[in-house]
Amino acid sequence: MNENEFREEVRKLGLEVDDQKLQLLRDYYQKLKAYNEHTNLTAIINEEDVYLKHFYDSLTLCQVIDLTKEETLLDIGSGAGFPGLVLKIFFPHLKVTLLDSNNKKTKFLEYIVQELNLTNVTVINNRVENIAQNKLNSFDVVTARAVTQLNILAELALPLVKINKYFIAMKAKIDNEIQDGEFAINYMHGQISETKAFNLYKEENLRTLIKVKKIKETEISELRAYDKIVKKPLQKRR
Repeated sequence: MNENEFREEVRKLGLEVDDQKLQLLRDYYQKLKAYNEHTNLTAIINEEDVYLKHFYDSLTLCQVIDLTKEETLLDIGSGAGFPGLVLKIFFPHLKVTLLDSNNKKTKFLEYIVQELNLTNVTVINNRVENIAQNKLNSFDVVTARAVTQLNILAELALPLVKINKYFIAMKAKIDNEIQDGEFAINYMHGQISETKAFNLYKEENLRTLIKVKKIKETEISELRAYDKIVKKPLQKRR
């Protein structure tokens, strides 16, 4: 996807694409490419692939939510900033928290936030389960792109979402995840409000967005230790 294709397809998502946003993305790409030469951040580094599989893919989240109406967003497993940092560029009013347990990646995130002169962006080098108690019921939107199976992800993410706000999982195919995933979502006080499947632009790569509304606040007593979440994930009895 070249820049012109990116501009056109993003407009189809209902988003405004101005010169300032495009220049920020150009700078983002150049700095990502240079940084990636000495620190492995992503295997996808060709410019057209980055515009499609990182920049554009990050913005597809907007098919299921109007971020102009939200104030805070947490990106779990942000990596090199996808989707959280791209969403920040397009929705500068958002207070964005980028969370990743990989120190090399959070160092890059701190660097790129400073280089792009972005404000109201917090970078946290930690695991999501370690911040749950301090960030319980805190965010308007919690998202994660291509992070673990849905039933585990739901138990980790939903406690951080405010009541009546949203967790959005960005997945590929979910055929083998949806039954246990929905069980875990309901158990953690969530309710699937929308599921949207689509192929990435000009490719047969399936993407699935699962939008979940939080319908009840999480109590600290409901949080399980990470080893229990992984070893005994929430699932329907067989």
